[in-house]
This record gives sequence, structure tokens and C-alpha cells, in this order.
Amino acid sequence: MNLTVVTVVSGRHEHLREQIRGLARSTRPPDRHVVIAMGDHRIVDVVADVVADTGTATVRYIDTVDGRLPLAHARNLGAQVAVTQGADILLFLDVDCIPGPEMAATYERACTDSANTMSLLCGPVTYLPPHPERWSEEELIAHTNPHGARPNPAVGAVESGSNYDLFWSLSFAVTAPTWARLGGFFEGYTGYGGEDTDLAATARASGIGLRWVGGAHAYHQHHAVSSPPVEHVDDIVRNARLFHHRWNRWPMEGWLAEFERRGLVARTAAGRIQRLGEPL
Repeated sequence: MNLTVVTVVSGRHEHLREQIRGLARSTRPPDRHVVIAMGDHRIVDVVADVVADTGTATVRYIDTVDGRLPLAHARNLGAQVAVTQGADILLFLDVDCIPGPEMAATYERACTDSANTMSLLCGPVTYLPPHPERWSEEELIAHTNPHGARPNPAVGAVESGSNYDLFWSLSFAVTAPTWARLGGFFEGYTGYGGEDTDLAATARASGIGLRWVGGAHAYHQHHAVSSPPVEHVDDIVRNARLFHHRWNRWPMEGWLAEFERRGLVARTAAGRIQRLGEPL
């Protein structure tokens, strides 16, 4: 089986280096790594600096959209390149994430199990503390503490899920036929938020299963964040409206409620999310 990792990136050069090092020490290294650089021409040099066998890596460049990252389009392009190069399994991994040593092998076993045919396969994610040096494999394993919001099956176990809103695009795997049925991310989303929830909604509507894969650990590297992400409020409002138009319900309800509490957005009488200061 050809297993290809797809990563989309803008900036985060050291995070990308750490991810590439993690892939190299995997018990099952990927056959290919497709990296989509969004508005960042330096990514090709970052990859070349770290990758020993440059034949395994492909870098494609795309522009940003009015200064916003085209995450949905970038992931779709990465998948298209991967499939064209012969990928049987697509493993999507955000640039922030370092793979655990068994992650790729564990996803591959789950993908090849007939019980998981036509499914989104999702592994546990640990959020790492700040770390001034490179992460060693031993340090990653010692820090394993998966985020409690999602299932964390025992190593080797795969559990069926029904709450598709728990899907995160930062670490997941699909077979090429599953990806073809999904049709990819909806590219109307740009900037921060919504595109992964939309993909999960598409999966559910298409009869594609949701599976939680024990032991397919990814480790999210630390970086500054705000909660809620107020710096992305305009993106979130715009993408939430698009999601509502497509699915007749609101995504990211926790963030929207907190934005409303802070006086950044309001709900109109018709139930529409209104960015305060925005013309009606």
C-alpha cells in the first residue's frame, strides 16, 4: 500500500521540520509526503534542508486568498497530487503535529481492515507544552496525554463513532476510494474554522463511517493561541454562515456564544449571526 502524508503550511517552519523528523523515525515511514505551501515560497527550502531523500517529498505553492489561508483548497490539492502519484492511503497531518512512531503504521492497519471500509479514521492528539529543543521520540511518548474531548481507544482498538462534530482535520486518514466518495473539502471556506466540520457533515450525509483509532498518536506542538480565537472572528463568522447555509445549523457554537458574550457578534431576530459594526 502506498501511504502518503499531506501537510498544508504557511510559516511554522520549525514545526514543519519537527514533523518531517518525526515521519523519518516512524516505524512505517510514508512513501510520499506532499506539502502545500500557502503564500510561503520558503517552504521548498525548509523541506530540502530536512528531507534526506528528496524523492519522497513534493512541494506545491499556492497563493493566499485576500490574505486568508485557503486551507480547504490546499488540502484538496495535496490529496489530488497524492492520488496522482499513486497513493492508496491519504494521511492528513497539520504542520503543528509530530507523528508518533507508530501513527502511520496504525492508520495503515485500520485502513486495510474491511471493517473500516469507507470511513474517516481519526487518532488521538496530545497537546504538548512549550519545549525549547527538538522533541525526541522518548519525550513524546512520555508526554502522551490525549485531549479529553475525543475518544481514546486502547492501542490496537478501533471504535465506531456517531458524533461527527468531534472530527478534527489535524490528524486523520482515509483510503483513496473514501476520499473520492467524499469529494474533498468544500472550497468555499477560506481562513480559520468550519471546513473540517463541513467535511465530517459531508461524510455523515454520504454514509461514510467515523472510526477512532487507538494508538495512532499525533502530538500537537505548542504555539500561542487565544480562546476563543478572537483574532479570527471575521473568518469564523463568515465560515459559520456558509456552514449554516449548507447544513441548516450553526457550527462552532461555543466560540460564537463567547463572541456574543464579549460583544463581538450578535444574533438578529431572524437568527442570523451579525458581526457588530458590519452593515445589515
